[in-house]
Amino acid sequence: MRTVQLKTETALNPGRMDEFDDLIRLLNDHRRDDSLETQQLAIFIALSCMGNNHLWQDMMLPNRETLSRLMTTHFPALAAKNIGDMKWKKFFYRQLCERENILICKSPSCGICTDYEKCFGPET
Repeated sequence: MRTVQLKTETALNPGRMDEFDDLIRLLNDHRRDDSLETQQLAIFIALSCMGNNHLWQDMMLPNRETLSRLMTTHFPALAAKNIGDMKWKKFFYRQLCERENILICKSPSCGICTDYEKCFGPET
């Protein structure tokens, strides 16, 4: 894994430690293996989720497809759950809410939701 210097705005806010820990748990529960690379990637993804842009942008990746390949390679069970190709940050937080039985969506089905484009639309 290559070394990447995080952008300043991606730094972890102490008030979001619980959120960071929940993301780490979610990723670790679905990791392919216990390799150092996968463990470090989980930390990097969780930290990057604290950024303000699309996850692939906060991870300084060239595009969303690269992030999807990383997810499929290192967290295949979690990637397989993203059957609608939902934006990754939204998908992670939806998974966290489902773990706690918190319903955050307006509609019972994504296909009829008025916010469909916010979750599944193109990332630019």
